[in-house]
Parts: sequence; structure tokens; C-alpha cells
Amino acid sequence: MPLVDRHMSRDLLTVEPGMPVVAVAQRMAERNVGAVLVLEGARLAGIMTERDLMRAVARGLRDDAVVGDCMTANPETIAPDDTIEHAAVLMIHGGYRHLPVMDGGVVVGVLSMRDLVQVVVEDSAPRGA
Repeated sequence: MPLVDRHMSRDLLTVEPGMPVVAVAQRMAERNVGAVLVLEGARLAGIMTERDLMRAVARGLRDDAVVGDCMTANPETIAPDDTIEHAAVLMIHGGYRHLPVMDGGVVVGVLSMRDLVQVVVEDSAPRGA
């Protein structure tokens, strides 16, 4: 089974917990990403996903809301040398679409459900079909 580090995204969008939610949502839209990693210094504090944004809006998002108000704190993570299969199990059982990838306490990537689908398609579909 392929390893996480071969399929994770390394071009990360990271923000700080005190950044305005609206500004971060705009950056997510510009980069066409569904999640941002929230760092306090070099430490992973959380992840803010499209789902977190939707919940914040449904609760009545204030103009002065910051990422720390609506992020998922202390998210589940995976190591770069873990298998894609293990990542899929974590994502399915946890209901996640994004997993931060940590190597020795340092964020090195993020693995998305889209990344997993690409692995399955590459392994099972003939090219050009």
C-alpha cells in the first residue's frame, strides 16, 4: 500500500488563530482549498475546514470572528510513513476530509480525501479510459 508522503500536499495554506475568519475564507477560495492548517508558532493548533466555516455561518458568524473561534482544535493527524489505507480508515471513521501530516511534531503536509481518490483511480483505472 502506498505511503502518505507520496500523495500528500506540501503546498500548505497556514494561518494563525487570531486571523479574521472572512479573510481566511477568501484565501481558501483563492487557493481552491477546503482546509487550512492553524499554527501557533510551529505548533499545530487546529484545522479550519469548509465544514467549520459552514457551522460558523449557521451559528451567526460575527464580523469580528477569528479562526480560533471556529476551527477544529487538536485535529487527528497522521505520519508521512503511514499507509494510505490507514489514512482512509482514520478519515472514514472520524468523518474527516483532511488529515494534517506530522513528522516529529512538525507539520509537513496535508492529506485530503481527493488525494485518496486519486490513488484509487491511478491503481485501478487504465490510462485513457
